[in-house]
Amino acid sequence: MRAKASLSLLMLFLFSSFLNAKFLFNDHLVSPKASDYIEKMGSELSNKTGINAYLITTNDTIKRGVSVYDYIKRYKDSLSKPYIGIVFVPNSMRIHIVASDKRLLESIDKDKVLDSAIKVIASKDSNSKQSKYDVGLVQAYSELADEIANAKGKKLKSTIKSGGSWVLKILNTLIIVGSLIVIWIYFIAPIFRKKRE
Repeated sequence: MRAKASLSLLMLFLFSSFLNAKFLFNDHLVSPKASDYIEKMGSELSNKTGINAYLITTNDTIKRGVSVYDYIKRYKDSLSKPYIGIVFVPNSMRIHIVASDKRLLESIDKDKVLDSAIKVIASKDSNSKQSKYDVGLVQAYSELADEIANAKGKKLKSTIKSGGSWVLKILNTLIIVGSLIVIWIYFIAPIFRKKRE
C-alpha cells in the first residue's frame, strides 16, 4: 500500500509540470521531463525576444487537405502573439511549423528545425516511441528557439547546443529509468510478493 501511495505522489509531482505548461500543448505524447525542458526554453525565449514558441502535440488525425492553421484555431485563445510553433500530429504523420506572422517564418530555417525532429523520430532503432518523441521534439524546439533568438540578435542559455547532446542523453536515461521503476512496482514486485506468501 505504501508503494502505491509513494508512486502516486511521484506521478503527481511529475505530472504537475503539465498543469503549469505555458508553451506546450500536450496530448500525452511528451513526458514530464521533456515538458520541463520545453517550458524553460520557451520562458527564456519569450523573456529575451518577446516571441512565444509553442509545441502542440496531438493524437488527433488531421485529414489531407485540412490546413494545420485551421486545426490550431482551437488553441487561439491560448496562443499569445507574436508566436511561432511546432505542430506534431503522429497519427497523420505530419509535423509543421506555424506562425502568427509570415515574417517570423521567413526569419528561421524551417527545414533545419523540422529535420532535427524527423531524423530522431523516424529513426529505426531500439529506442521506444516515447523516447524518440521526447528527444526529437525537445531537439526541434531547442533548434526553433535558437533560430528565433539568433534572428533577434540574442543568445539563449537553456537551449541544447550541438555540443550539449548530453542533455538529450540524460533525458533519455531518465525516461528509461522511470519506465523501469513503474514496471518494477506494478508488475515484478507483486509477483515476488505473491511467491513469498
